[in-house]
Amino acid sequence: MMMMDSGFAIIFLILIVLFVLNIFTSIWAYRDAIAKGNSKEYALLILLATLFFPVIGLIVYLVIRNDFSR
Repeated sequence: MMMMDSGFAIIFLILIVLFVLNIFTSIWAYRDAIAKGNSKEYALLILLATLFFPVIGLIVYLVIRNDFSR
C-alpha cells in the first residue's frame, strides 16, 4: 500500500513540474514575440497557443518566430 501512495506522489510531482514548465515556456514565448517587435495581439495568440498546445505550439512558434520578424 505504501508503494502505491509513493507512485501517485511521483506522478503528481511530475505533472506539477510539467505544468510549471508549460507556464514558463508560454511566458517566454510571449515576451520573445514582444521583444521581436510583433504586435501584442500576435504575442497573445502565441501565448494561448503555447499554453493550450504546449509541445506543438512551442515547436510551431520556434519555426515561425524568425519569419515574421524580418
